[in-house]
Amino acid sequence: MKLWGITNTGLVRSENQDAYAAFESGGCTVAVVCDGMGGPHGGRVASAIAVSRFQKEIQDNLRGDMTADQLRHVMLASIAAANDAIRQEAERNADYRHMGTTLVCALTRPDLALIANIGDSRAYHITSEGISQISRDHSVVENMVAKGDITPQEARRHPSRNLITRALGPDISAKADTFALPWRTEEYILLCTDGLVNTVSDQEMLFEVLHDGDVDGCLEHLLQISLQRGAPDNVTAVLLLNDQERS
Repeated sequence: MKLWGITNTGLVRSENQDAYAAFESGGCTVAVVCDGMGGPHGGRVASAIAVSRFQKEIQDNLRGDMTADQLRHVMLASIAAANDAIRQEAERNADYRHMGTTLVCALTRPDLALIANIGDSRAYHITSEGISQISRDHSVVENMVAKGDITPQEARRHPSRNLITRALGPDISAKADTFALPWRTEEYILLCTDGLVNTVSDQEMLFEVLHDGDVDGCLEHLLQISLQRGAPDNVTAVLLLNDQERS
């Protein structure tokens, strides 16, 4: 497996409240991306806690002989532990009482990719056939799109596009959605915050990852596109490539 990651404050925010990690554990390649919220410094604290606790739980509990169902259970338990850790810190410090964070993660091995998300940070599957969004946003505008009230294109510009309906921290039991897909050689998983999604189109993501001929620099290219368009939010992305043949 190959991994790339990038994060940037953007051109408007005074602080980067995104966080990410990408690592190997228990025979799997794992990545997690979070986008914090909750007033001055609260979002930064929430996303950092979520990433750190998620990574620790994965590394403590993942084993190479696990079934797909067992891997999914560990992934969800790690997300729940991250939620508990955020809530405990909020109870200790009144300044962080309203903090929270999105989370999107990928747990992969050469034949399988498991995805989980809560909030509006996204996971994409990129193959020679194109790009497809795996995760489903937990947001006001996504609900409007599902009802047919607005189009996906209108959702990108809607004034309520930053309002999410689920997050780690505010909810006692934050429910993450999970997805499983075949994971084949020369396929990619892209995890990113809405700071990238709101400034760069899916087709631009596809081109930079698959067709520009510079996969090592593609995340930097995507960041530069976002910056050229004003980058009003923090921008974070992690890219995973399956370069292993299945046994």
